[in-house]
Amino acid sequence: MNVPSILLAGGRWRCFPVPLGSSLFQDLHNSCCRKKSTAPKKIIPHVDFSDENAKESGKALDKLFSSEQQASILHVLNTASNKELEAFGKRSLSIVEHREKFGPFQNLESLMNVPLFQYKTTIQVCNSILNPETGGKKRKLQENRLLRKLIKPEIGRERLKAINSIVSIVSGTRRIAWAHLDRKLAVLDWQQTEYCRLMKGTYLSSVYLEEVSSVISKMPKADFYVLEKTGPSFQNSSLFPILLHFHIMEAMLYALLNTTFTQDGHHQVLSMNRNAVGKHFELMTGDTRTSGKEVVKHSSVLKEEPRVFFPPDKIVRYRQMFSSTEQYRVEELYDSLLQAIAFYELAVFNTES
Repeated sequence: MNVPSILLAGGRWRCFPVPLGSSLFQDLHNSCCRKKSTAPKKIIPHVDFSDENAKESGKALDKLFSSEQQASILHVLNTASNKELEAFGKRSLSIVEHREKFGPFQNLESLMNVPLFQYKTTIQVCNSILNPETGGKKRKLQENRLLRKLIKPEIGRERLKAINSIVSIVSGTRRIAWAHLDRKLAVLDWQQTEYCRLMKGTYLSSVYLEEVSSVISKMPKADFYVLEKTGPSFQNSSLFPILLHFHIMEAMLYALLNTTFTQDGHHQVLSMNRNAVGKHFELMTGDTRTSGKEVVKHSSVLKEEPRVFFPPDKIVRYRQMFSSTEQYRVEELYDSLLQAIAFYELAVFNTES
């Protein structure tokens, strides 16, 4: 009789007499003393249930909608253009591509084959087709959420639609720049000026008032004034003086440009998210925004069909700006123009329907 030992809780070993030929002894021997087997492992076939799930989802779709509703949905899916399908969500734009490649949809189940379409997405699109008013309300809510992230304070869509011109303002530590654009994206005015007495360590309100008032006196009148919303992180204490300067400038511009606020309570000054503008023009590298000079060059004077339009009498002057060397960097000037374009494209034109 062999006497195997077993490790108990607490680290103690205890011996149990077990007959050599018993199954318990063999089990203990195999689990504790066996060598690695050289025989190939048995491969268990993998069963993919995705096809089965898709079929079940397709059957569920048929149960959700009556035969008349299914016919209406399929008619829209098979005849609507890209522009018409935009009303039913961004993902539905791939419907036309799938339709052209594989032919018309035969049933709602086949809609599940469209890239990025899952069961929930398919139901949302079908419901939007059957109830376009409900889909329109959802889109407006999404647009309003985007606008709230983009510009502060909140502004009604009707006021945005009625805009004729804006002045886009970007202030730095040494200069302030502005771009005056109408709703046709024609550049009516574009310039910058330096302030010499700010950022001297004293931050006197009277000095800021004098400098900012002088700058505003040179700016053209517009329906709205759009400021760049920016500021270094509070976690970096060495940047606090710059952060303080930006906040004082923003407060001064809000107070001096909102001339009618006390009468009608309507804001004429809006702050626009700097990173949102950077993402719109693909200028973001992580949390850092690169120079907008090249984007401005290729969006304006150097294209046959430019993104913005310059008056003939000013185009020569603006061309010379783009040939300036690094010694005369005018980043605020470039940023003010890009901010104006982004404001129209993201906040104004996207609300028109």
